[in-house]
Amino acid sequence: MAMKTSVPNHWPHSNDLISGILKNYKIIAVVGLSSNPRRPSFGVSQYLQSADYRIIPVNPNETEVLGEKSYPRLEDIPKSQHIEIVDIFRRSENIPPVVDSAIAVGAKVIWMQQGIENQNAAAKACAAGLFVVEDACILIEHRLRR
Repeated sequence: MAMKTSVPNHWPHSNDLISGILKNYKIIAVVGLSSNPRRPSFGVSQYLQSADYRIIPVNPNETEVLGEKSYPRLEDIPKSQHIEIVDIFRRSENIPPVVDSAIAVGAKVIWMQQGIENQNAAAKACAAGLFVVEDACILIEHRLRR
């Protein structure tokens, strides 16, 4: 598998769209973020925090991760937080409700981590005006562009 992107029609054109996203959007809701340091979601989020991103954990089984309050669902995050990127660490079959939530809260980008893709959910998000990344690690993409 390799990174796939779905770009909405209104999205500003650039030679490196991923670079633009990583530069312009700094508030990331991490769906499926675990407080277990051995989980990929923890390491990726810790890295993003160190790179000056604001992490908002979304996991009904956590109260706080990496010093940030965790929320059960995207809809539970206060509107004042202005979620820009929704980074998803969930199985592919669990993506559609997360995409529905991301659309509902006005996110700009859906980012499905490595090994995760859902064509129907990606098409729906793109049709709603969200930029979609499938099957790519946000940490790796950030490091490549530093």
